[in-house]
Amino acid sequence: MNNIPEKQKNTVWCVVPVFNNKDTIRSVAIACRDELSHVVVVDDGSTDVDVASLFKGTDITVLRHGKNQGKGRAILTALRYLKEHGAEFMITIDADGQHHPEDIRLLRPAIAANPDCIIIGARRMNAPNVPASSRFGMKFSDFWLRLETGISVRDSQSGFRAYPVSHISQLSFRGSSYDFEAEVLAKAAWAGLGIVSVDVDVTYAVKEERVSHFHPFLDNLILTHRHALLVGRRLCPWPHKRLVPGGPNEFLMLLRHPLKFCGMLLKERASPAELGISAAVGTFIAALPIFSLHTIVIVYVTTRLKMNRIMAVVIQNLCAPPFVPAVCIEIGYFIRHGSWLKEMSQETLLHQAPMRLWEWLIGSLILGPLLAVVIGLTIFALASAVQKKAQRDKGTQAQSKNTEVRSQKTE
Repeated sequence: MNNIPEKQKNTVWCVVPVFNNKDTIRSVAIACRDELSHVVVVDDGSTDVDVASLFKGTDITVLRHGKNQGKGRAILTALRYLKEHGAEFMITIDADGQHHPEDIRLLRPAIAANPDCIIIGARRMNAPNVPASSRFGMKFSDFWLRLETGISVRDSQSGFRAYPVSHISQLSFRGSSYDFEAEVLAKAAWAGLGIVSVDVDVTYAVKEERVSHFHPFLDNLILTHRHALLVGRRLCPWPHKRLVPGGPNEFLMLLRHPLKFCGMLLKERASPAELGISAAVGTFIAALPIFSLHTIVIVYVTTRLKMNRIMAVVIQNLCAPPFVPAVCIEIGYFIRHGSWLKEMSQETLLHQAPMRLWEWLIGSLILGPLLAVVIGLTIFALASAVQKKAQRDKGTQAQSKNTEVRSQKTE
């Protein structure tokens, strides 16, 4: 069986969740069986074929849901089964044939070297027939995971993964469909598990022959909802359940060792995209009516989301009074009364302060996001231009130095 390490023969199992993929499920599962001793197919309520009948005469195990419950529930059903049977790692692979079962060989060394990690088979998206939606979905998912955990991962949307069974079994999940695969990565990272990507090939059928159960509107809505909940949880101050010891809590460092924390800020590096996002977050918070607390809130949020705090703190000055608060109040006043506030006086600003504060909040929730997008894109463009110029200058200097060296050798 392709020289499987002795330790992995009975401890690494393969799981294939399936729903209405009658044309590919058998070939995928059989090919996985060629790579590993234990393969489990989870029939998530398929109606196109009796999945169990496809595997009569084989040693492949078939588990069945009476009705379709979603990919996430199918994986969790397999997880419980594998834990009961002593498996240490669970490799999941999609039933539609897009992944190559022989690439399990590429995951095995990573599994052996990273027992406390989830291993992701990161798809090489230079294959023919790759849908534009898949390319976008991969980048979209990677962005959200970066926001939720502070770590950068390649292809966090891939269904070809290896999970450490004992660790994942200790976490709780709410996602039942494709959102499970986003939730499990975020919660695993919070628990201290690493996430390692290994490049694998992928095959997409032509559009007319492709079988997909992903519904662009509904499933993207579910995914967005799940990501919003994960970001909200990330912002909460109480700690996450940790399964693997991790590094120091940066927010506690801010409270206990402010000088060390400031020194760490000065060493921060960020890509143009990270700078743009940090600027957008700082701008949005700065537009809110939270008097004298903007810097504290910005540092807290950017620390929890592992953003560039220096950029977010500095950019808030663009929203300093009086201009942005005045515009927010005008927008809020117009929404409430259908006309503009024409008089700025002691009566309207001080004696009617509660109403102005309410209008400021309403206006900030409209103007804040708009300013955040504009300023974020501007910072991204400027940072990209500066970075490209620096790279050109570095290349020019290296070329000049090489020319000088050659000239000296010629002499």
